[in-house]
Amino acid sequence: MADADTTIAPLRKVLTSESEPLARRFRALFSLKHLACLQPPTEQTLPAIHAIAAAFTSRSALLKHELAYCLGQTRNAESVAYLQQVVQDGAEDTMCRHEAAEALGALGDKGSLEILKRLKDDETEIDVVRETCDIAVDRIVWENSGEKEGENLKPSDFTSIDPAPPMPLSATEPSIPDLEKTLLDTTLPLFQRYRAMFGLRDLASPPDLPTAVDAINALAKGLKDPSALFRHEIAFVFGQLCHPASIPSLTATLSDQAEEGMVRHEAAEALGSLGDEEGVEDTLKRFLNDPEQVVRDSIIVALDMAEFEKNGEVEYALIPDSSAAAA
Repeated sequence: MADADTTIAPLRKVLTSESEPLARRFRALFSLKHLACLQPPTEQTLPAIHAIAAAFTSRSALLKHELAYCLGQTRNAESVAYLQQVVQDGAEDTMCRHEAAEALGALGDKGSLEILKRLKDDETEIDVVRETCDIAVDRIVWENSGEKEGENLKPSDFTSIDPAPPMPLSATEPSIPDLEKTLLDTTLPLFQRYRAMFGLRDLASPPDLPTAVDAINALAKGLKDPSALFRHEIAFVFGQLCHPASIPSLTATLSDQAEEGMVRHEAAEALGSLGDEEGVEDTLKRFLNDPEQVVRDSIIVALDMAEFEKNGEVEYALIPDSSAAAA
């Protein structure tokens, strides 16, 4: 356990310190996420999960929502109790509670179904939390049913555990117009629309695919959806894709002062992942003094990510020398 202590302890100290710069805390978090997500688990797995959860005391909603996301990616039941506590805390920031619900869905934890169903059916709950719980319930049911085994899913370029799987492959080639129609149909369950979203994402990667730009343009239409949750997920997907065709719509979203903070923050971070593209860094700098805290914090992290992209660094992290080889 000594190796785990010498690696985890310094990262935990940075992550939980309110005096550390936010960008440095994010790099520490992604280092811990790397260790927490290793498969098969190592002696560092549980200490890394506990270190991530220790930062839920932070004042930064942006950091806390990212903690929840990272715990949802661990494939480890040790993360569940922390996430259940956050999602049920009505005093916690909405963005964090949403991310905790989504993370429980990503973990496929059947033991969380009762909590998630209660929240999704509670008419006094905030829409973003209810909608996320709705998707998480559908994902857990899908994950634990025979439905998953009977589907032919296109292998994804992305290692993330998504809120919904892509649409299953049929005998015909996936049709961007059909996926777009499902994506934008507000009468359909959100889980089904998310499946179309991730289906379109996978048609835009790698970026030189002939379907990429058309898929990006279809996804961009989702940024006008009535659901803030839906709009923020589109921006997140654009951050995964790092495709220059998404820059105009991401810039418009970030620039819209009437847009929800959780959507603008996701647009800022997506632009950060495109930081080596001309003009992106200047766009981000315009919002360093934005009235909304979560947007200001996102800009700080996005500019740090942009710097990382320009420098061609291998891992956006703060991994001590002793574990650098694992990255």
